[in-house]
Amino acid sequence: MEPLTWGEIFLRVVTQLTPVWIALIVVFALSITFKRKLGLYGKLFDSTIGMIGFGLVMFWVFAGIFGGPLDMIITHDPLSQISGMKNKPPGTALRSPDEGEYAYFLLGGDNLARDVFSRVIKGAWIVVQIAPLATLFAFMVGITLGLPAGYYGGRLDTVLSFLANLILAFPVILLFYLLVTPEIVLTGIPNYMALFLFVFPLVFMTILLNARYHTQPSLRTPLLIGVIGILGWLYLSLVSTNGAVVATPTYTVPGLPRVVDLFDIDPGILVVFVSVVFVNSPTVFRIVRGLAMDIKTRDYVAAAQTRGEGPWYIMLWEILPNARGPLIVDFCLRIGYTTILLGTLGFFGLGLASESPDWGTTINSGRQLLRAFVHPAVVPAVALLTMVLGLNLLADGLREESLRD
Repeated sequence: MEPLTWGEIFLRVVTQLTPVWIALIVVFALSITFKRKLGLYGKLFDSTIGMIGFGLVMFWVFAGIFGGPLDMIITHDPLSQISGMKNKPPGTALRSPDEGEYAYFLLGGDNLARDVFSRVIKGAWIVVQIAPLATLFAFMVGITLGLPAGYYGGRLDTVLSFLANLILAFPVILLFYLLVTPEIVLTGIPNYMALFLFVFPLVFMTILLNARYHTQPSLRTPLLIGVIGILGWLYLSLVSTNGAVVATPTYTVPGLPRVVDLFDIDPGILVVFVSVVFVNSPTVFRIVRGLAMDIKTRDYVAAAQTRGEGPWYIMLWEILPNARGPLIVDFCLRIGYTTILLGTLGFFGLGLASESPDWGTTINSGRQLLRAFVHPAVVPAVALLTMVLGLNLLADGLREESLRD
């Protein structure tokens, strides 16, 4: 078969992404229709910049979902090597495709004869999994520690701020390199860090609900039992892999039995996840601390204190909701930073497996022959660029609308 022209490649890529376009149309249609009932999210659709950013971000989110677990849009196995397709340009036809196999490499082949299109789509799923969740966990850590530091001040603030500044004093890349090197991983340190860092969402939700319903024990007690039970199960499933929390060559710390373990996280992804949470948490802590120090002087906080509300109620139900604007904007920006960090780690071959289709690893493998074959490195680089650009534009749109709120 003859190679595809650029017009045919474009049409085939657009057609292959049909589920993504349908999902985007449905989301935009529903969001614009009900935007007046959706709070800050709805107001985002009054901002052109915000809509463009949201569209770019959701494109890659849907591409990751439909190309990852749903497996609807990739054309080939992103790890499989097909004879004769090494470094082939976009639109090259397979020599002898099997029955039912897609006949072309739409965006060409890389230096190991793997389909660039499928690897980029599969790489989006890795980003969609890690970046938002790691950022969310970092926010749980930063909020849980930053609120009391800013509200109480004193020695607590001094100690927590010192620890945050100590972590921030290390160069980020060096800190990542130390955390993901095989020698450090074999000591079990990342697993112990996971035990500590991943418990913060459980602590946060427990304190949040207890502070809100402390005057209604008949409702609070069963609610806390249910929430702690479910979140505790998820927490133990998250930190346990193959029935162990920590498994080193010399000893093993048992974890949740495999029978009740909901899922196992790949050790490489777990290390990267922990590293991202650890690096982002101090920055979030400082932002939340500063906001708490400012907002605690407002009249509505004094009114809550006069009513006899407890400190955690004031922090979580008076201060935190009024700090949501800057935190939401920073959350979007921090997902972008996290995406860049994931790409940087993959580029240097740290954490994730060398055959991983994540964008950083794909760019690194493609750069080695960049002068002769541009497409293996440029395609994932453009994907990374558009994802981060979308997050930045989304943050700008949210900031613009939150200032009007």
